[in-house]
Amino acid sequence: MATYARPVERLITELSKLPSIGPKSAQRIAFHVIRGRQEDAFGLAEALREVKERIRPCRRCFNLTEAEECEICRDPRRDPSVICAVEDPYDIGSIERTGEYRGLYHVLGGALSPLDGIEPEDLRIAELVERVKVEGTQEIVVATNPNTTGEATALFIAQEVEDLPVRVTALASGLPVGGDLEYADEVTLGRAFAGRREL
Repeated sequence: MATYARPVERLITELSKLPSIGPKSAQRIAFHVIRGRQEDAFGLAEALREVKERIRPCRRCFNLTEAEECEICRDPRRDPSVICAVEDPYDIGSIERTGEYRGLYHVLGGALSPLDGIEPEDLRIAELVERVKVEGTQEIVVATNPNTTGEATALFIAQEVEDLPVRVTALASGLPVGGDLEYADEVTLGRAFAGRREL
């Protein structure tokens, strides 16, 4: 027997399908929506409908866009000789917030993970290689996550373009600013030593 009315149960069920939202979080969000203003709930519903109807991948870099090409690809101020390869579209936002990168992007659509059935053909690596050939890219910055699958993806990309006149770089990794040495794990500390620089 259901605890709540059918529409409430359905809302909780749908919310619990979202990543990192368990049954209790879904229930809290559902009751927040129910207690909130009607126009806020309708605004959320409209935003969900709009994003599903209007957003699609950029034909060039696979970032999310309403147009054929995303705003970054269309921006004439961007450096077209550099492509930053990321796993997912939300990684672009993190990089853009730094204000340090002015090149283009390429969304791979994940990372290699044979154990999970994600092989090279499941990602947009072939499209990246084609872009390098066609666009005359001089550097690929591989900005995959610093974990086993991200590093395997970075190495695979480097191998795929080794015969092309393109430089492949990766983001530096190591200690975070403001972090204490005593809390750093061995891998992070080891990378900080390997990537040390002149002062």
